[in-house]
Amino acid sequence: MKKRLVTTLGLTLAVSMALSACGSKDAGGAKGNETTTNKPVELIWYTIGTPQKDVDRVMAEVSKYTAEKIGVTVKMNMADWGDYAQKMQVMTASGTPMDIMFTSSWAFDYVQNVRKGAFKPIDELLQKNGQGIVKALDPAFLNGSKVDGHNYGVPANKELPAQDVWRFNKNLADKYNLSLDNVNTLESLEPLLKTIKEKEPNIYGLAVDKNYMPYVPYDYIIEKMPMAVKVENSDFKVVNIFDTPEMKQALKTMNKYYKAGYVPTEASTLSSLNDVQVTGKWFADKATNQPFADNLWSASYGYPVVSKAASPALIYNWSVMGSMQAISANSKYPEKAMEFLNLLNTDPVLRNMVDSGIEGVHYKKVDNDRMENLPDSKNYDMPTFSLGNVLLTYKDVKDPANKWEEFKKFNDTGKPAPLLGFNFDPSKVINEIAAVQNVKEEFWATLMTGTVDPDKYIPLANEKFKKAGLDKIMAEAQSQIDAWKAANKK
Repeated sequence: MKKRLVTTLGLTLAVSMALSACGSKDAGGAKGNETTTNKPVELIWYTIGTPQKDVDRVMAEVSKYTAEKIGVTVKMNMADWGDYAQKMQVMTASGTPMDIMFTSSWAFDYVQNVRKGAFKPIDELLQKNGQGIVKALDPAFLNGSKVDGHNYGVPANKELPAQDVWRFNKNLADKYNLSLDNVNTLESLEPLLKTIKEKEPNIYGLAVDKNYMPYVPYDYIIEKMPMAVKVENSDFKVVNIFDTPEMKQALKTMNKYYKAGYVPTEASTLSSLNDVQVTGKWFADKATNQPFADNLWSASYGYPVVSKAASPALIYNWSVMGSMQAISANSKYPEKAMEFLNLLNTDPVLRNMVDSGIEGVHYKKVDNDRMENLPDSKNYDMPTFSLGNVLLTYKDVKDPANKWEEFKKFNDTGKPAPLLGFNFDPSKVINEIAAVQNVKEEFWATLMTGTVDPDKYIPLANEKFKKAGLDKIMAEAQSQIDAWKAANKK
């Protein structure tokens, strides 16, 4: 959805370890086969989100603007949420021509694909063609997204901490006089979900898809892999997340909700909840917060959405790397790609065209920095967070004048998670990670969505994880964390 956040973040997707090496990791990388004529070059851009009907129409207008400004045209290719990581693995490994690609901690994994050589290092490119980006970003974004001392992607300027929230379809909450005052935990949702099940049996009470993960107070070493350290402790002990009391309790609750019919029957195979959100046939779900997010969601869906905090606001590696644009190691035009990314992150005209479409067709401006959607916005409904500097986008008519100032305050108040700045090097356990990944694919979604009984399936999963080499991976992670802890005086 346009003006939408990632709705489960997690909405975390599978970490890929199978990507073949496809480029140099040298720290320079500013040179490429740049054009020597006055003819604009075409940049091929792959990004995440439900493919939109009007994307080519909008990119034609974008290209007119960028051709005049920096001598490039843009071809955008979209891959749906649940398909993006796998498609990008295949295309990158096969050398499919591309210049810019969305990457993150949760989709087409940034750190792991840096180590596989998928992206061009951009240290020199940032200095030469991306100074606007450097000036616009909170330094934590670029510092926190370095891998082995170098930058390989441009983070979106957005909320820096990550905070889970429970979201609610306010129309249904109001219809049945449901108070949200006592909502804070997964368990606290039960009386509300029970009422919705009785009154509205044909809607999703707790709308979750295969990407859903319950919040537990742990910092994952690799997203959606079963090893983490506890947030509150300072001992940095690596544990199997399925052995923790918090995860066991959360999965028991999810299984209880699944059996009661509060969770979609097909949750473990659902790639997206987009259709459900468009139609409003849901009551509650989990999302990632930002200042005035309720206004954003409400404007996107066309009906009121309200939220309650489900976790503290912490700065994780995956929140710093939650939305990034990288330049392909095989890009023919790396300097032009960086020029485009610099313009995208500094020029409000371009940023809002990419985000909201064509003025007068998909949206109308209400004043200098405010807009509202037109009916045709349904044909160009983009995920704002994934496209660049969010702070340049037009505010919704319901947003307060100080929205972006509040974003900066929110970023300033975020507290670092334990592993912020630590990036696991999997090179010594590549085979084990691939084997654990296969086991994870078998059990993860069904456990997280409550589809299966955790008392039965956690032991089965752990037995297979052990055979696949999880203990060896955890020992390697512990060794690296201990060395990182000592080096950084943690």
